[in-house]
Amino acid sequence: MGALFMLILLAAVLASAIGVVWTRHESRVLFVNLTALQNQRDELNIEYGRLELEQATYAEPRRIDDEARQKLGMLDPRPQDIRLLR
Repeated sequence: MGALFMLILLAAVLASAIGVVWTRHESRVLFVNLTALQNQRDELNIEYGRLELEQATYAEPRRIDDEARQKLGMLDPRPQDIRLLR
């Protein structure tokens, strides 16, 4: 009976040790994935900031006015071409 108890105890210790090793491995794999995702998040945040800056630059009224005049040939209307509607 003592030998059986010792075998059961040995099996429990081995199972526990294997469980610890497996858990540590999974933890490391998940940490590597987490780090990769955080790096990707940081890169996307940088890209988002760059795109916001680019959008603000393109939406600047002075730039829009310059583009309209240069590319589309638009001009300010002459006073006689302006009509008020009521």
